[in-house]
Amino acid sequence: MEKINNVTEFVFWGLSQNLEVEEVCFVVFSFFYTVILLGNFLIMLTVSTGNLFKSPMYFFLNYLSFVDICYSSVTAPKMIVDLLAESKTISYEGCMLQLFGVHFFGCTEIFILTVMAYDRYVAICRPLHYMTIMDRDRCNKMLLGTWVGGFLHSIIQVALVVQLPFCGPNEIDHYFCDIHPVLKLACTDTYVVGVVVTANSGTIALGSFVILLISYTIILMSLRKQSADGRRKALSTCGSHIAVVIIFFGPCTFMYMRPDTTFSEDKMVAVFYTIITPMLNPLIYTMRNAEVKNAMKKLWVRKIF
Repeated sequence: MEKINNVTEFVFWGLSQNLEVEEVCFVVFSFFYTVILLGNFLIMLTVSTGNLFKSPMYFFLNYLSFVDICYSSVTAPKMIVDLLAESKTISYEGCMLQLFGVHFFGCTEIFILTVMAYDRYVAICRPLHYMTIMDRDRCNKMLLGTWVGGFLHSIIQVALVVQLPFCGPNEIDHYFCDIHPVLKLACTDTYVVGVVVTANSGTIALGSFVILLISYTIILMSLRKQSADGRRKALSTCGSHIAVVIIFFGPCTFMYMRPDTTFSEDKMVAVFYTIITPMLNPLIYTMRNAEVKNAMKKLWVRKIF
């Protein structure tokens, strides 16, 4: 059977249909997106100029900040512009690209957070072998693996959607093209596709979350053997990682570890992992990390004087 596709564009319902609410959201999310860009760029600048890039933890933190900028930029600019637009439309091709970008950068972030947890495990549980295990060659291979994993995940998601027929309607009750809202518009049975999508996204989100919880549990248990000063430093670093994991994985698990259904709360939940988490990451990693704060101070002194 030949695929019939009469839809050339999709229409977003956006975060709200209330004009006053949209104007307030425009100001708020414009501020949030500016903080995302400045905060994560500052992290990247600090790591690259503050001689922190040699450390595996900051090597991955640098790329986490880069992914955060890319991840939020897939959805935030379009959403902000649409808040003041009468017609919130996106082409079919643009929708597929946005779907790919959201899952590519989102999945890559999940894998980078997992690698960062492994880095902390090696640093705390096997400190004498840390630099041997986490040498630059292995870090580069791990980083490449996160990008390849993100690409494979997202290409599967998009491949499942592009083969579906869309005959109308074309209105998406969301502010960006995500997998579940788009599947609802297909004019064919999407049960099998929905199961594969849930298995793909859900396995990655929940599987990585469980691995992270186990990793940090082992790390926290091993801290009992260390000195008070060592425990304090390790808890400071791990505390920031755990906070990011909970903020990011909680909403992700709610969204993707379930059958092919949508809820009215989905848009608010999606704001957490597409906007709030990329905005909070720089704050969390700098407030709880003395080394990053000192590197930032040196950077500012160098710029001023």
